[in-house]
Amino acid sequence: MSDVVLPRPVGFVFGGGGSLGAMQVGMLRALDEHGIRADLVAGTSVGSLNGAVLAHEPDDAVRRLPEIWSHMTRHEAFPGGVFGQVRTLRHAKTHLFPNTGLATIIREHLGESTTFDDLKLPFGVVTTDVDTAEPRLIRSGELLPTLLASAAIPGIYPPVEVDGRLLYDGGLVANVPMRQALSMGARSLVVLDCAFPGQIPSPPHTFAEVLMYTAMISMRNQAVLEAPIAAAAVPVVYLPGPVPVRLSPLDFSHTAQLRTNAYEAARRYLDELVVEGPGLYGGPGVKILSGTENGT
Repeated sequence: MSDVVLPRPVGFVFGGGGSLGAMQVGMLRALDEHGIRADLVAGTSVGSLNGAVLAHEPDDAVRRLPEIWSHMTRHEAFPGGVFGQVRTLRHAKTHLFPNTGLATIIREHLGESTTFDDLKLPFGVVTTDVDTAEPRLIRSGELLPTLLASAAIPGIYPPVEVDGRLLYDGGLVANVPMRQALSMGARSLVVLDCAFPGQIPSPPHTFAEVLMYTAMISMRNQAVLEAPIAAAAVPVVYLPGPVPVRLSPLDFSHTAQLRTNAYEAARRYLDELVVEGPGLYGGPGVKILSGTENGT
């Protein structure tokens, strides 16, 4: 096992990706076993939910997250069948699912009125400002509405108003929020991305899956452009994903497999990792790169 030394503060960056966010649970376990721990956390969409659990109880997150994901179901996150979706769309005009199921998940595991001040690690949640179409990093206030906003994929969930601003899913503009983690003071980054260029979702079969497929394809290449820019200033450890499994981001029936495969891939990678200054170590859609080398 290699002795990975990173400049502090170490920022953990959690990207979005629907049910593929289960991969981050396995990655986090591998990081914990190698003694690599976060000093601050930034997250987008499902990554903001995983990141919030880590920031809330960093010493217990490796145990808690598998329990949370083992009980996660599509019906819980996206309640209602086809007819329910039609009714919701007819009534609301803009989305297929209410965010009530997601709100219940957040309340159950993070509490009803938890604020950013209650967290043990500095935490930033990335959303998209509807008025400006720009990323909005939120670091204060109530956690529940902010997490709902960060996961509000257009067409899937409704936008959420926070502090008078209407917000959508942060993945539209910053699916892997490396810049935001740097702005929070990180001197090195550990990236837990679950929407790699290699992770193309399965062909969609329903209207909801069409929307998720479109979102994933538009989001997945942002990190390819941003990772080398961040790596010019600080070490960026970009954990490799497992062998791609073509699943719908709405499919929660394979979360145990995703966790296990991501853990094994990250563990093998970290066993051999040596960090020597700023550079991109790994990268979106590639296996192992070191130093300032990158495949983009």
